[in-house]
Amino acid sequence: MNSQNFPSKLLEEAVDAIGSLPGVGRRSALRLALHLLKQPKENVQHFTESIDNLRNNVQYCRECMMICDDGTCSISSDKTRDHNTICFVESVRDVMSIENTGQYRGVYHVLGGIISPIAGVGPSDLTISSLVDRLKTLCSDPSNQVEIILALSGDVEGETTSFYIYRQVSQFGVKVSSLARGLGFGDGLEYADELTLGRSILNRQVFKP
Repeated sequence: MNSQNFPSKLLEEAVDAIGSLPGVGRRSALRLALHLLKQPKENVQHFTESIDNLRNNVQYCRECMMICDDGTCSISSDKTRDHNTICFVESVRDVMSIENTGQYRGVYHVLGGIISPIAGVGPSDLTISSLVDRLKTLCSDPSNQVEIILALSGDVEGETTSFYIYRQVSQFGVKVSSLARGLGFGDGLEYADELTLGRSILNRQVFKP
């Protein structure tokens, strides 16, 4: 669909903006734009303000890098959780997937990606250094029995990232575990059903590099 098919330049710009979202094709973007055009102005204003607030006002937890509305997320501030068990995940969506299982009561550390030389993502682009600082504080108390759970995808990039993290945290003498392989090779956590993911957490095993 080219520009001459649009009766309005404003409509075309809206379709271009909506179509830039992942998984939204050109035809779907047009359908959504026309749907918004038929809505009351206050509904569209609420929609656009919500997106604007998300982009400009959302924060990242100072402890785990999960998104939150203030400095610390509800998981990291929950004193009933096991703060000596830290689950390493690639993204915010992975935290949400694991939380939906109801099988995990530790805390998290969100990497913000995985090591991928092809995509130009290296260790310095992730939040690994902040985890090292976190472990220094935890391990300064010898009574803390710290466990790191590597809950990354089973593809090459995920395994490379897990091995790199293992090397970084091994200096602290902490227990390092990985998810039991109920998940298929290359599967992302967000695509796993809750039962399989929950069992993978409960049956986690010692990480073997």
